[in-house]
Amino acid sequence: MSIDARLVQAAFDPAAELACFATSGAGAVASFTGLARATSKAGSTVTGLFLDHHPRLTQTSLDEAARAVTTRFDLSAVRVVHRCGQIAPGEAIVFVAAAAAHRRAAIEAVDYLMDRLKTDAVFWKREDAVDGSRWIEPTEGDRADRARWED
Repeated sequence: MSIDARLVQAAFDPAAELACFATSGAGAVASFTGLARATSKAGSTVTGLFLDHHPRLTQTSLDEAARAVTTRFDLSAVRVVHRCGQIAPGEAIVFVAAAAAHRRAAIEAVDYLMDRLKTDAVFWKREDAVDGSRWIEPTEGDRADRARWED
């Protein structure tokens, strides 16, 4: 079992992450890339996203989510790459991938992992737009998505 959870400040290439990860030899690889939006929920132009973090607490939260997915699904490998700091619209914020013998485990693992990261990863998110800045919290929808995995 290979677990790789990284917190990065610089932009990264999701295609390169996937190409490297897909060499794991598994029967199925599923991935997800989250991008910084160019438009806010209110419809204004976003100039950037800032993800503040606490290095040790944030890394620990990424590690915990990555370990949790491996206990829930039959995986051979999992990768999480999550940005922090200043992120421009269109840049990748997060990349997650799961490798398994079969597709369903890989697909569900990625879905589960994103639900965990949206609610449990230790970040303070600020969206900067032409009409001002606002802090972003997990929504009720995010919490409902996370709750569907509770036993």
